Amino acid sequence: MFFHRGYIFSERVDIHVVDGGLSRPFAYAPSLFHFEHGAPVPPEGGDLGFAGFRLHATGQADDGLDEVASFLGASYFRAVARGLGYGLSARGLALGSGDPGPEEFPVFRAFWLETPPACGSGRDCTARGAKAVVVHALLDSPAVAGAFRFVIVPGDDTVFDVDARLYPRVDLATAGIAPLTSMYEFDGHDRACVDDPRPAVHDSDGLLLLTGAGEQAWRPLRNPHGVEHSGFQDRDPKGFGLMQRKRRFEDYQDTEAGYEKRPGCRVEPLDPWGEGEVHLVEIPTANEFADNIVAFWRPRAPLRAGREHRWRYRLHWTSADGGSPSLARVVATRSGALDRAEGRQYLVDFAGGALPAGDAGGGVRVRATASAGALRNAVAYRNPQAGSWRVGFELEPGAAQAVEMRLWLEGDTGRLSETWLSRWTP
Repeated sequence: MFFHRGYIFSERVDIHVVDGGLSRPFAYAPSLFHFEHGAPVPPEGGDLGFAGFRLHATGQADDGLDEVASFLGASYFRAVARGLGYGLSARGLALGSGDPGPEEFPVFRAFWLETPPACGSGRDCTARGAKAVVVHALLDSPAVAGAFRFVIVPGDDTVFDVDARLYPRVDLATAGIAPLTSMYEFDGHDRACVDDPRPAVHDSDGLLLLTGAGEQAWRPLRNPHGVEHSGFQDRDPKGFGLMQRKRRFEDYQDTEAGYEKRPGCRVEPLDPWGEGEVHLVEIPTANEFADNIVAFWRPRAPLRAGREHRWRYRLHWTSADGGSPSLARVVATRSGALDRAEGRQYLVDFAGGALPAGDAGGGVRVRATASAGALRNAVAYRNPQAGSWRVGFELEPGAAQAVEMRLWLEGDTGRLSETWLSRWTP
């Protein structure tokens, strides 16, 4: 189905159909749309083009709705997994996200939608029997052109295999590869000055990191006072994603937004990506209606003008996050003011993996560091109310203006949990 051009999405997008290896334009016609609420009907024969499109598949949602993915606005696209709704978005490319000065938004100018191949039984397949759809896209902006190929497979998880080829017109030192965009307003660890009856409001609650060295880390998202950038340097990362781990209605108490049904999206590189960093941008927001979180891969070397730069990766739109089942995951982060000194007290909950199920947890040890100030009284203990393990500690930052913290749990056999990461700022 197609989106009509209008007040918000005014850019023209051309649609083509590829059948048997041959491409033909798919013509705009007013008869493809319903015009209501006094909207004028364009004259027949006009060629307005489209604003974007969405894909559907049978049996994709518990309530009978069958929407799978949509491509609408600049180079934005998003998808759902079975039983979930829309949430965060992906983009073809990010240029200057969160940096001083205007951000450039490349646009998908045209799409080519492949029809299913022949069944091999003497008749053509129909879309009803297809397991995947192939979409090609032309990216364009003043700084870069690009060609994208998406192989989209709906299911319990909806999976995009992406083959992106970029052709910069100028050197790009701050390009964002496989960018994800989401919304985070507040949760239990940053409710200061929040006057809201709900316990949490966000499309994503953390950044998952799967490093090239094999470390799994979780960085809870924040709504900072000013724009903040975090770079997690790596070589040949295994993946990263903006995920939604809280999956109960009680976590949000919002019957309208349904934040517990927002998907996470994990990026899985399909080739070695070399040196660079997973870059996280957190932008202040006073409401839940604007995306304020961006995560992407920033290669160490600039993308040089006049060359082809190829990136292959897989996007997993999912309710899970793809981490190692042998490691305990961070399931909650909470913080509050210290009553005796400047600083914060933290409670970090871990669950799953190889953590002891009983109270005999003498073998569970905390490994915790802080880049500045003093991190005191770090202790791990079992929380019998939740059946999880909790780490409590206190941070006294002293004169520092920013403190990077990391901690994980170890046992006699080695690491028991993923690494928890966070930043304190005044």
